[in-house]
Amino acid sequence: VQLVESGGGLVQPGGSLRLSCAVSGFTFDEYTIGWFRLAPGKEREAVACISRSDGRAYYADSVQGRFTISRDNAKNTMYLQMTNLKPEDTAEYHCSAWTSVWFPPSLYDYQGQGTRVTVSS
Repeated sequence: VQLVESGGGLVQPGGSLRLSCAVSGFTFDEYTIGWFRLAPGKEREAVACISRSDGRAYYADSVQGRFTISRDNAKNTMYLQMTNLKPEDTAEYHCSAWTSVWFPPSLYDYQGQGTRVTVSS
């Protein structure tokens, strides 16, 4: 199983960014897939996921209405479209896959190396 993120960078507050995650070694119906983020001095935060049980998207309250998770089954890729970015969104973003249907999960079975997002003027 491999997950590789791309698309991070520096963006101004209010701006947008789209992260991509290319996956291999599993199909999307086997795992719940999603994103979490790590910021200095903060706990890991599950940001969004697409549940393997019902195919619905779930979001953390902090990003609800601003972030959209999606997937392209043909390309084995999932995305995180981020809009109206805020400085507090600055973090390293990791795509992940887990076997449970919970959000956030108690265990992230697989994760990528991460991509850095910095929101600053």
